[in-house]
Amino acid sequence: MITRFSSIVLPNLLVVLFSLQIDVGLIAQERLTADLDVFVTLPAAFQITPDDLETRYPKGQWNHNPFFKWLTEDHSRAIFQKKELPNLTVDLTLLGGKVPVEEAIIDFKNGQFLGVTVSVFNRGDGGQISIADYRSYFEALKNHLTAQLQTSAVTRTGRPNQGLLVDGFSWISARGKAILERNAPSTDPVEFLRMRLARRDAGGVYEAAMQDRVGATVKLSELPSHVARTPDGDVRIQGIPMVDQGAKGYCVVASTQRLFEYYGIACDMHQLAQVAGSDPQRGTSIIAINDELSRIDYRFKTRFTCLAVKQGPRFVELVDGRYVGREIPKAQILTAIQKSIDQGIPILWALELGQFPEDPPLTEQLSGGHMRMIIGYNLEKKQILFSDSWGAGHECKRMDVEDALQATLGLFVLKPTTR
Repeated sequence: MITRFSSIVLPNLLVVLFSLQIDVGLIAQERLTADLDVFVTLPAAFQITPDDLETRYPKGQWNHNPFFKWLTEDHSRAIFQKKELPNLTVDLTLLGGKVPVEEAIIDFKNGQFLGVTVSVFNRGDGGQISIADYRSYFEALKNHLTAQLQTSAVTRTGRPNQGLLVDGFSWISARGKAILERNAPSTDPVEFLRMRLARRDAGGVYEAAMQDRVGATVKLSELPSHVARTPDGDVRIQGIPMVDQGAKGYCVVASTQRLFEYYGIACDMHQLAQVAGSDPQRGTSIIAINDELSRIDYRFKTRFTCLAVKQGPRFVELVDGRYVGREIPKAQILTAIQKSIDQGIPILWALELGQFPEDPPLTEQLSGGHMRMIIGYNLEKKQILFSDSWGAGHECKRMDVEDALQATLGLFVLKPTTR
């Protein structure tokens, strides 16, 4: 039996209103606009602090800030997202309102602005974009970045057969660095249009995005240094960036994006969805997950392994997309998890939600297929440590190891090949 996967979408206001049989048309809608130009204007952007976000974009009478939310509890990453709700519309814009934006992620380091990644358009959120609009936005952003960096753009031509999957331009100067890119080849329909702007010395995904080669900028031999051990028995991988998959069936590619950012591979969930063939509405299945991760594998110089899948009460190997491999004992599964964590390699964990308690507990009664990341374990407490791609508060959670194994549908590993 193939288990379908879908995004885990918390009940939204629209569902509540219809369940109460309230006429949505009677509710007054408020329309807000967030001008994001401050994040792409130099050198002013580099003076922005986390506290400035609350000042520049106040929440007003809303219980939660309608413009942005923190993706991490330490306020090192925030996300702005376009919204279309029954009682609220939030538009995001750049360049004095000329360029509409789907999403923007702001990164801080040591309390100072590090960089911004702007999804001007992506298929998962925007559906489609006209060629005329795409060209207009692309040209306006190119001119803006050339003026801000005060240097000429360098052409980047995609080489899909070699793993370079974007066309566009890059800039680097004493003022900072930037990249403007879309899926390659440019003759294909527009899957995404994205820009990044960062400090000159910004590392991680910003440095990786500037590279003409693909592959991790973090070596496999460096990953064990990210593993922390605490006196109470926790063994946990630290430094895994957080994203928010939003209301899309993108739990697989969102988790993979986090994994890739941890490895220093510049590829977001929207680009991964194009590579993997993910459907933002349909979600996917265990077999499809295996196929999608296999397609992602070679393009980014990572090695993909399916550790095991669940067939009834048993764990088995997946061979040629079929549940026909040998049975794998639970003890071997646990050893594989422990070994991977000790090496600093998170595990992509497909499971059925809502079957067993977890700490902290889910705030909603959720069920269905989902993908998480196993990021640690505690042998003394017999727990696994995991993380969800749902933003702040989901960085590290716990579940009894036996319950975790019962809920498991599949375990997958993607690790860099650069040693």
